[in-house]
Amino acid sequence: MKKISILSLHLGYGGIEKSIVALANLLCDKYQVEIACIYKLYDKEAFELDKRVKVKYLIHSNLPKRVEEYKLLFFKFHWIKLIRKLWKDYFKKLKFVAFFKDAFLGISMYPKRAKVMKNYIKNSNANIMISTRTFLNEWLSECSKDNVITIGWEHNHYHDNMKYAVDVIRSCKNLDYFVLVSKDLYQFYRKKLIDHKCRCVYIPNILDTIPARLAKLEQKRLVSVGRLSKEKGYLDLLRIYNVLVKEHPDWTLDIIGDGPEREVLEEYIKEHHLEEKVTLHGFQGKEYIGEILNQSSIYLMTSYTESFGIVLIEAMSYGLPCVAFSSAEGAKELINSGSNGYLIKNRNNRAYIKKVEDLMEDIEIRKRIGKMGRKSIKKYSGDEVIKSWLDMIES
Repeated sequence: MKKISILSLHLGYGGIEKSIVALANLLCDKYQVEIACIYKLYDKEAFELDKRVKVKYLIHSNLPKRVEEYKLLFFKFHWIKLIRKLWKDYFKKLKFVAFFKDAFLGISMYPKRAKVMKNYIKNSNANIMISTRTFLNEWLSECSKDNVITIGWEHNHYHDNMKYAVDVIRSCKNLDYFVLVSKDLYQFYRKKLIDHKCRCVYIPNILDTIPARLAKLEQKRLVSVGRLSKEKGYLDLLRIYNVLVKEHPDWTLDIIGDGPEREVLEEYIKEHHLEEKVTLHGFQGKEYIGEILNQSSIYLMTSYTESFGIVLIEAMSYGLPCVAFSSAEGAKELINSGSNGYLIKNRNNRAYIKKVEDLMEDIEIRKRIGKMGRKSIKKYSGDEVIKSWLDMIES
């Protein structure tokens, strides 16, 4: 039996991590599957793994979730947010020892991660290795054995950031395959890599399950799911909701997820007296999210950028009508505006509010849009998507 190793930073909450778990659960029917993680964020993986999938943590000491958030803020140059978070978590509470301990842990782990992953790649007995981040592509290209099939898997959209795109191209040009989760990304990188060894392949993300029961769309609940980071536009969502709730005070908003923007969102909610209307649920498991989606009537996405939009097809699988901005590139691939959802151009808040109000005020429109959305996502089911992975691997 062939062995496939998937290289991962961690298996905490996140779109990349969810996709890794979904793919591993499907591949283990045919292959021996191992996920090599650099470090561990939680005592248990955030998403449910098939028991046949082996997880190997290369650094045995857990990295606290807050340290990962500090690292993200640091490398994205969000200095003010980083200072505010450090003040809240440590200095305001006079936790100076904890600060130095966590700082040492984060700093010491950064160079260590390259050493342990490169060592794993060099000594692994895997036949196929799948990398899931740009720096992992580089290490896989550098350290893999000649007889190993190497595959890069890109989940992020460059969103007109050509420096990021150039880094991606440089990292994967010596791999065998480069998997892109959207047609837009496939067309872009295929042209850029045409003179290199690497072959681009379009394979969308996986909707691991399609629920048997649909939302009735009768409850006056809006919902959104995702990481609370700046690019997801949750502050914009609250501003939009703050307008909607004035005319529709009986509609509530559920936001499921966590991240560095949570404190900013909490401040906005408190400042605008939305505590009784908006619920921040934090990170939650699959069943919990499914229950909230099933009890909701409209799904809202306000992301600035989105390579695919797995949360959209999950919402559509419950028959929820979805509204998104066209700046979220992945949404453009999933939503045919006016048919299976609404796509708002130019981040026009007024137009966004109008479409949400249309859905709020007419359950028949909600049902029609939701039905078409449910119909359109079947091609992303595990049974369909795994065929493309198997074709590439077996070829």
